[in-house]
Amino acid sequence: MQGYFFSRILWVMLLGACSLLEAAPEKQTKKSFIVSNLFSDHMVFQRNVKLPVWGWAVPGTRVKVELAGNSAPAVAGKDGKWMVWLPPLKAGGPYDLIVDGPDKITVKDVLVGDVWICSGQSNMEMPVRNCMDKEKEFAAANYPEIRQFGNTRLIAYEPRKNTPGRWSVCTPKSVPHWTAVGYFFGRDLYRKLHIPIGLINVSWGGTSVEAWTSREVAQKWDDTREAFKQVKYIKDHHKELLAGISKQKKKCEDAWKELAVLEKDPASQKKYADPAFDDSRWKTILGAKDYDEQGYKGYHGICWYRKTIDIPKAWAGKELLLSPGAVDEIETTYFNGEKVGSRGSFEPMETKYWDQRRVYKIPGSKVKAGKAVIAVRVINVFGQGGMTSNHDPLDMYICPAGAAAGERISLAGKWKFDFVFRLPAQPYREHPKITNLFNGMINPLIPFPVKGVIWYQGESNSGNAYDYRVRFPDMIRDWRNRWNDEFPFFWVQLANFRSAKDNPAADSWAVVRESQDATLKLPKTGTAVAIDIGDAKDIHPKNKQEVGRRLSLVARAKVYGENDLVYSGPRYKSMRIEGGKVILSFDHIGGGLVARGGKLKRFAIAGADKKFVWADAVIDGQNVIVSSAMVKEPVAVRYAYEGNPAGCNLYNKAGLPASPFRTDNWPVPTQK
Repeated sequence: MQGYFFSRILWVMLLGACSLLEAAPEKQTKKSFIVSNLFSDHMVFQRNVKLPVWGWAVPGTRVKVELAGNSAPAVAGKDGKWMVWLPPLKAGGPYDLIVDGPDKITVKDVLVGDVWICSGQSNMEMPVRNCMDKEKEFAAANYPEIRQFGNTRLIAYEPRKNTPGRWSVCTPKSVPHWTAVGYFFGRDLYRKLHIPIGLINVSWGGTSVEAWTSREVAQKWDDTREAFKQVKYIKDHHKELLAGISKQKKKCEDAWKELAVLEKDPASQKKYADPAFDDSRWKTILGAKDYDEQGYKGYHGICWYRKTIDIPKAWAGKELLLSPGAVDEIETTYFNGEKVGSRGSFEPMETKYWDQRRVYKIPGSKVKAGKAVIAVRVINVFGQGGMTSNHDPLDMYICPAGAAAGERISLAGKWKFDFVFRLPAQPYREHPKITNLFNGMINPLIPFPVKGVIWYQGESNSGNAYDYRVRFPDMIRDWRNRWNDEFPFFWVQLANFRSAKDNPAADSWAVVRESQDATLKLPKTGTAVAIDIGDAKDIHPKNKQEVGRRLSLVARAKVYGENDLVYSGPRYKSMRIEGGKVILSFDHIGGGLVARGGKLKRFAIAGADKKFVWADAVIDGQNVIVSSAMVKEPVAVRYAYEGNPAGCNLYNKAGLPASPFRTDNWPVPTQK
């Protein structure tokens, strides 16, 4: 009970406490003479540009900075900040950076090469230790000229000056904790360029583009006024909010201990799983839909679902398959009072099965004709929860083993529902999602020169996917303006995730990808398509090696002069309609179009009624011809325009996948 789950909840509590602390003015160090933490041992400077070095001292203090035979003086201003600019250097090193003032500060093992910012949410933050083939990657991680600046997660309600991060050298011991996408990107560049590579990791899981954008830009957007009110409230009341943490923390600790006991309590399980239990006073709820969306927003703890069905006489004595669908996070399923399966656990904490479809077997000896009660216990401690079934009712059923889909009894629809144990609210207020990561993690980096930025984010903007096509490019312009540098900015298109649908079904993730593609209108931008290397059951796919490689291809072609390098898969260019067929043309065909694994899949077509159906698609030279007998007069085509277009297989001969697209501009509903 003193194990992982306590460390996890305490971490969340501390995270909340830190978020409140950061509402206060930035704390001053006891030292009167310091340099920014960017200038620490093992750092990497950007080559071929003027090099700023800065820090803080008592106003009027004289400072001298030396690097590689060059030096420059500075005087601390009224605000205590001093800064020098040193001449450009070619790739090389190591050097010592010497800052001489009231004290002498020596930064050792300084290299000069190319520096890339690695930012975004959890798929950028995801460390190498969570990737496939991790042990192999650890053993091979011996690249002393690749370094990472690991910036600690930090939110702030005013722009901060300094960062708490430090540089580390790539070794088998250090690399497990590095950003995986950043490392594999940097490693591939290093193998090609053979110059030092610096990676500045500023990423935070579950964050939106709004959090990474400055106030000056974000306040121009519609619907952000309330978010800024929240920021002001926390800033103005941080002392009172902190004062309440200790009391609420104790309350939460006691509740989590009680939950750990209840999970194993046989009496509680027997009570609510018993077919004879009277659930008439319970409320009714829909399956295949988060309970948060049905009046239980923010609830965490233990809830039960119960449903009574009729078992046909023909099923008696037969082995059955029971699927409660996908459940978030921890679930145990009962048939007529007996446990038939479970996924995940609270103690020890194991939630990797969240939102994954379950299928359990019921022995024929337990199957009798007539009324039967299915009960599902759900434990959810983070985020939304319940019997979600990935929002697909077809995932919820009971049927004889080996039966056709038409023989199934659907378990979607209404269930009886009750929250039998509810966890108290966490002892912190969730930090507002606007500006505070720019303030805490981006502003302290400016104006440290970089070669460019790689970015993996967008999942958290699926609820305002159309806004993303404005806010994402606004954020890029914001960063570039503050650096006074139109540096390259490359990103990862959202990977495939969640269950594939049987019918063409556009969703918010498809719109986010489309918004990402719209941002390609900005100069010096590029994208790595990941539609074929995601995981339906894991929002954090393990193959970050290929993600990094595809990003490095974009960089090599657009930054490093490999003009003949194929860095992109096919991208939709234009369409024309001839004789009931749609003929599509593409850019970036990379030597020719390829249908990997057979017939082209995930093309959909529609007429003027805007009803899409799956289409036949064939490659004809440099074009794809799309048609359907069900649509005599086609108007529009979509390809892979879904959250998870499983099996989409249009590639070029260089082995890079086509980017999802649509030829129409009809509105697509997005979740809120």
